[in-house]
Amino acid sequence: MQEFYVQSTRPSRPGALTHDEAVAFAESLQRFPVQANTLDVMWAAFIMRARFGLSYWDSSIIAAAHLRGCRIVYSEDLSTDQDYDGVRVINPFAHLRM
Repeated sequence: MQEFYVQSTRPSRPGALTHDEAVAFAESLQRFPVQANTLDVMWAAFIMRARFGLSYWDSSIIAAAHLRGCRIVYSEDLSTDQDYDGVRVINPFAHLRM
């Protein structure tokens, strides 16, 4: 959710959301479970980082998704359609690239 907020409100993004729009969207997601950033996430992220050569931040997102049982992560920072131990990445902005 942090990544969504940062990226969706980035001023250089075409069609960037306002702060209020992004917060309203995040509030609408409260009905879904969220994986807390725990020691288990950190250790899993260390393994993901070493295995896939990702940044720690990207590794922690994938590790949290994996521990929560998510099968898809939406991110512009990772290779779209890449599979990381059962977590597939989709770039929601890929259609905007020219």
